[in-house]
Amino acid sequence: MGGVFGRHDSSKRSSHGSKLETKMVESMRQRAAHGTSVKSFNSIIMKFPKIDEGLRKCKTIFEQFDEDSNGEIDKDELKHCFQKLEISFTEEDITDLFEACDINEHMGMKFNEFIVFLCIVYLLNDPPASEAAKMGLGNLESTFETLVDAFVFLDKNKDGYVSKDEMIQAINESIPGERSSGRIAMKRFEEMDWDKNGMVTFKEFLFAFTRWVGIGENEDDDE
Repeated sequence: MGGVFGRHDSSKRSSHGSKLETKMVESMRQRAAHGTSVKSFNSIIMKFPKIDEGLRKCKTIFEQFDEDSNGEIDKDELKHCFQKLEISFTEEDITDLFEACDINEHMGMKFNEFIVFLCIVYLLNDPPASEAAKMGLGNLESTFETLVDAFVFLDKNKDGYVSKDEMIQAINESIPGERSSGRIAMKRFEEMDWDKNGMVTFKEFLFAFTRWVGIGENEDDDE
């Protein structure tokens, strides 16, 4: 869970065995059945500024959840806000989500981790807009949908994961015949494959994406 990206993953449950990942994979497969509007990796890159702008709007929601204003959302704050918003997640679900998104295992979600959390919440709900609206994220639905669409585009065989070969294929579709396309694909894949197991989950993709658009884990709270 949290250890997927941390230094202590040997003592954690494997990412492929987690209930949360199973749910994400199944949700992604269902979304993939409806196709994607993304036609090339370049078209994803072109949307970076708009996605960045949309994701930064989550800062207001982050500040509301961060009740003690210490720049992190702990598990108790998360539970309290879910109760207040009457969002139908079990305590186990909330714990799993928290641990999955607290990548540095410091028992608190920073802003970039919170963005990943929100997007996973969006993916796991059907219809997703209902929970997003409760959290005040109705206007961010299109941003989250773009991220889901981008992953579906990369996941060529629709199994809920992105492999190295699929990433190379996606890049080659954008810049056919370009000699550097293989190197570009490998670099992007390595940035996504945090646990180095050769398969990228939606969660790993999201963490890489926040970095690609310039939202890092050490962002100043007032940014």
